[in-house]
Amino acid sequence: MSFFAILIALLLEQARPLSRSNPVHAGLRAWTVSVRRNFDAGQAHHGWVAWALAAIVPAALAAGIYWLLDYFIGWPAAMVWNVAILYTTLGFRQFSHHFTRIRDALEAGDEHAAREALADWQQVDASELPRSEVVRHVVEYSVICAHRHVFGVLLWFVVLSMLGLGPAGAVVYRTAEYLSRYWSRRSIAGAPPVSERLQQAARAAWQAMDWLPARVTALGFAIVGSFEEAIDGWRYYAQRFPHDNDGVILAATAGAINVQLGGEALRQREELATGPLYDDEEGSSSTPGRAAEVSHLRSVVGLVWRSVVVWMLLLALLTLARLLG
Repeated sequence: MSFFAILIALLLEQARPLSRSNPVHAGLRAWTVSVRRNFDAGQAHHGWVAWALAAIVPAALAAGIYWLLDYFIGWPAAMVWNVAILYTTLGFRQFSHHFTRIRDALEAGDEHAAREALADWQQVDASELPRSEVVRHVVEYSVICAHRHVFGVLLWFVVLSMLGLGPAGAVVYRTAEYLSRYWSRRSIAGAPPVSERLQQAARAAWQAMDWLPARVTALGFAIVGSFEEAIDGWRYYAQRFPHDNDGVILAATAGAINVQLGGEALRQREELATGPLYDDEEGSSSTPGRAAEVSHLRSVVGLVWRSVVVWMLLLALLTLARLLG
């Protein structure tokens, strides 16, 4: 049932993407604001209590509704619920319009429009970036978004659904990612400052939850790309940055399509800054490979979609084996 739910959700999301101003995301934002206001008292245990309530309660609610539908109505209703949850948590169209806008501008030779689109997407200052750096950062942001919006959601959904928890995995993963970003802001309009303890709890929880999905995504990119180079890049990066999940994905991507990633990072918004993404003792943070070119953007699209196909085929085989067994 997981395979069909994922397939239907992906097709629906491609045909009719969820708008940015939707009631589901607005409700999640209101919930996290309420939890933080009532439980962020500045102590370490308060931070973990607030995170658990903000992330676990929505996931438990999703699992509870799944159980009720499955018990009182049957598996078709439960699958519809899975599709509905996946539709709100999974998909490329939640970010791909930014990628397409930048790629089209670069292919048309309009670097100014590409820089503006990149700045609008990531809320950074891209006015002084050369063309190659624009391409490089678009590649980096795109693969990380693909991981967080697709591959990580798929893994947690499949794992917890196999344990009978329905769509709880997709909910808790996307909520944890949202909390790590939203609560990393030291100040939020109309609310008291976020305590350091709460920020630490949200970051630690997200790093723990994303540890396995990041490595599964990197493995998928290696399988469908240049395997040996991707694994070498992964190993080289992991030896220097063992706690950086995003870095594992970027290193594998660099090897898989032979592109140079890293380098001088864009200056992030101050309230979202969590430290430099690359921090090499020798002062060099670029991976081996060719300098980023516009053609690499199409390579990234192919890499991501081939990886989706591989994991969907694997899930289909597992579903078939389960049905036949």
